[in-house]
Amino acid sequence: MRMIRIALAMVLGLMADHAGAQTGESPIRIVLPFPAGGVGDTALRMIAESMRVQLNRTVIVESRPGAAGRLGIQSVKGAPADGTVLLFTPIAPMVLFPHVYDNLAYDPVQDFQPISQVGTFDLGVAVGANVPAKNLQELVDWLKSHPDQAAYGTPAAGSLPHFFAVLFARQANLELRHVAYKGNPQAITDLIGGHLPLFFTSTQDLVEAHKAGRIRVLATSGRARSPVLPEVPTFTEGGYGIRGEGWYGIYAPAATPAALITQLNRAVRHAVDTPEFGKRLTALGVQPTGTSAEEFSRIQKSDSELWGPVVKASGFKPE
Repeated sequence: MRMIRIALAMVLGLMADHAGAQTGESPIRIVLPFPAGGVGDTALRMIAESMRVQLNRTVIVESRPGAAGRLGIQSVKGAPADGTVLLFTPIAPMVLFPHVYDNLAYDPVQDFQPISQVGTFDLGVAVGANVPAKNLQELVDWLKSHPDQAAYGTPAAGSLPHFFAVLFARQANLELRHVAYKGNPQAITDLIGGHLPLFFTSTQDLVEAHKAGRIRVLATSGRARSPVLPEVPTFTEGGYGIRGEGWYGIYAPAATPAALITQLNRAVRHAVDTPEFGKRLTALGVQPTGTSAEEFSRIQKSDSELWGPVVKASGFKPE
C-alpha cells in the first residue's frame, strides 16, 4: 500500500506539473479602467474568453474605474512587464488626455506598448424635430440664422464628441455653445423635447431614437458610412471634410518583450477575426479591426496629431 501511495503521488505530481506548464505560472489580468457593462466591456470579455482557450491560461477581466480612467491606467503602468497585466481602453485616455491634463501621471507613448487596436466606432450629430434641417448644409445655415439656438450637447466635457463638435464648428465657421451632460439619456430626452438643438455622441447611441423618428441623425464621422445607419451620409459626403473615429485597443507595459507582444497580438487578432465577434460588435456599432502592434502605434500617433490642435482650440480645461 505504501508503494501504491508513492506511485499515486508521483503521478499526481506529474499531472500538476503538466497543468502548470500548460496554463502558465499566473493568470493574465486585463484591466478595464472604466465601469463594467458598456460596449468596451462586452468586447473585452469576448476577447478574454478567446485568449483563455487559445493560450490555455486563465484570463481575468478587472474593472478599475476612477478619475475618468486614469487610475486603472496608472495601475497597469506600474505592473510587471511580463504579459500578465494588460490594459484595454478606448481612445480618450491614450490620445485626448495628454492634451487635456497638464499633469498626467502616465505617458501613453513612453509607458505603454501597443498590442492591437480591437475596433473603431464613429460619432453622429442629431437634431430634434424643432430643427428643420435635413442635412448638414441646412443645419449650418439654420444655426447661422438663429444664433440664439446655436448650442450643442455632448455626453461629457472633454470627451471625443465634445472635441469633434469643436472640429465641426471650426470647419463650418460656426460659433456654438457647449452644453455638457452626464451621459446620453438626459441629452436625448432634451433633444426630443426641443430643449436642445443638436447633440453629438456615438452613432450607436442615436440609432433607436432616429429609427423611431423622434430625432434625425444628419451625419456620421467615419471614413465610410456607419454600418448601423448606412442611409446617413458621412460629414465628408455632407460637404465638410472631417472625420473622427473612436477606438478600443489593448496595451502592455512599455518594457514587455517583443516576443510576448507578438504572441499576445496573435491571440487578440484571432479573437477579433472570429465571425461571432464581428457579428456581436457590429450590432453594437463597433467595426472590428485587429491591427498589428506597429499599425496601432501609427494610428495612435496620427490621432494625437489630429486632436491636439482641436483640444487646444477648444480652450477646455478639466475642473
